[in-house]
Amino acid sequence: MAFFESLDAEKYDRQYNDLTLVRRMARYFAPHRRAVAMVAVTFLAMAGLDAALPVIIAQAVNTLAAMPGTNTILLLFVAVLLTNSAFFAVNYLQRRTVARVTGDLIGRLRSDAFRAAIAHDLSFYDEYSSGRIVSRITSDTQEFANVTVLVADTFSQFLAVFILTFILWQTSASLTIVLWLTTLPVILIAAGYRRLARYVTRQGTRAMANVNAAIQETVSGIAVAKNFRQEATVYDEFRQVNRQSYRINVRRGFVLAAVFPTLWVVAGASTAVLVYLGGVEVARGALTAGAWYLFIQAVERFFFPFLNVASFWAQVQAGLSAAERVFALMDAEPKVKQAGSLRLEKLRGEIEFDRLNFRYTSKEVVLTDFSLHIRPGETVALVGHTGAGKSSVAKLIARFYEFQSGRLLIDGHDIRSLDLHAYRRQLGIVSQVPFLFTGTVMDNIRYASPEVSEVEIERLARQIGGGEWLEALPNGLHTEVGQRGAKLSLGQRQLVALMRVLVQRPAIFILDEATASVDPFTEEQIQQALDLLLHRSMATSTSLGTGIIIAHRLSTVKSADRIVVLRRGHIIEEGNHNALLAQGGHYAELYNTYFRHQSLEAINAFGEYRRAALAAD
Repeated sequence: MAFFESLDAEKYDRQYNDLTLVRRMARYFAPHRRAVAMVAVTFLAMAGLDAALPVIIAQAVNTLAAMPGTNTILLLFVAVLLTNSAFFAVNYLQRRTVARVTGDLIGRLRSDAFRAAIAHDLSFYDEYSSGRIVSRITSDTQEFANVTVLVADTFSQFLAVFILTFILWQTSASLTIVLWLTTLPVILIAAGYRRLARYVTRQGTRAMANVNAAIQETVSGIAVAKNFRQEATVYDEFRQVNRQSYRINVRRGFVLAAVFPTLWVVAGASTAVLVYLGGVEVARGALTAGAWYLFIQAVERFFFPFLNVASFWAQVQAGLSAAERVFALMDAEPKVKQAGSLRLEKLRGEIEFDRLNFRYTSKEVVLTDFSLHIRPGETVALVGHTGAGKSSVAKLIARFYEFQSGRLLIDGHDIRSLDLHAYRRQLGIVSQVPFLFTGTVMDNIRYASPEVSEVEIERLARQIGGGEWLEALPNGLHTEVGQRGAKLSLGQRQLVALMRVLVQRPAIFILDEATASVDPFTEEQIQQALDLLLHRSMATSTSLGTGIIIAHRLSTVKSADRIVVLRRGHIIEEGNHNALLAQGGHYAELYNTYFRHQSLEAINAFGEYRRAALAAD
């Protein structure tokens, strides 16, 4: 199986034995006990009707042999018609019930899988492709639905076999034993393919997940691909994963296709044996012609469920592999684990890092023996070169990642002891690239606070830049933002993201480089929104909310109560803007590198230079 080795399983994947899978699946059928009971009754009825048909014909053959006549033929016609009609009615009832139960089951399974997916911390999504996760929630749950219907049909056929076995035993015990002995190779061959079929099907599913992941990543980044004229490269990358999926699934098909012809050969040999032995019994007078016919017909009914299992083993294994993948997603252990569920109704906003150590991976150490105390209501700006650990501090405060040692205290309580849902309701975050959901500006602002009125939202919006940004929107608050906010400018998206947090009025606010990519005019509007967000009073310069600012803009940094300078996960300087400049240390270096050109002095100097240059011309 070397051609499957390039398909790596996710680290959280696990293999379940069949009994465990069946038990797990059974839990989803539990709420439908009445429907399942009805299906069981229809199974018995269908099995009885299916077994009755060859018995009726066999009895008619014996009757015709003894008393030839049209009445017997007419009775046979009516009996076969009624039996088939009854079989159709019961089969329709069974399939309708199974479809209803299966639809509800898949709905619940998808809900559970989706709930498990959104419960995972961000490190889970850093490590695993979102396209593969989507594949498990959508494609794999549908595969499970397909196998449920197949199993229902096959179970009915097996019941017919057991009913027919009882009837045949009453007719001829010796031929019944022969029939079962010739069926045994079929059972062994089908069982032998079970493990191989599960393996190749699992690999085929993983290959398809790779295709889904490639498509999702390409569609999500299509604007970048077009901007850099990489359509051909993107297409070539997709062709590679698509060809891999094609090769693997074709070979999977070859493996599974070998089952059906093999079993038919065995079935043909079994029929030949019964034709010979039954014919000998009829010639000796130990068996009637009708009974002989019954045994020959029974061969097909005996073999059919096993042939059915073998021929649809690919789908059965696809369903089991799909269930395995879905349950693995649901059972994946989260890295962020809470030791308690303490609910703090109103946060003061005190944050303390106490000798904390954090790394994303064993080779990617970010914070080492890190200590920082942020007072309630204080606004702290974190500055430093890329990779200094600024965003990691913010992500740990949001409890998006698990730290390895040390403590992180919120209002004096270990963050691991808090109820995360209640805690995050009092936490507001605006990132450098804000994410907007499809809908209107109003929908996105109300995302976490649906109870806030439109009047209140408009009042707050008009406090930012006199409401000019709102006037620039075609339909104001009811403007459609498009997919991921594509119909708005980056600055407008940032303001909507700030408004979304502003109406929430969080006790702790994190601004993660939100002004790094906007123009000076929008930066001023964002600064006004930031002042509102931190409940800043311009008259008293007091703040009632705790703010953590990661910024590349001088205006945002200077507005902080305290500036913390980071380098390689360590705090090397602290203080206000003027004091740090006077020290002539790392902050002064950063100021000269990133901030000086944004200062009023630099802007005035550039203006004087331009005027002098124009005068010289």
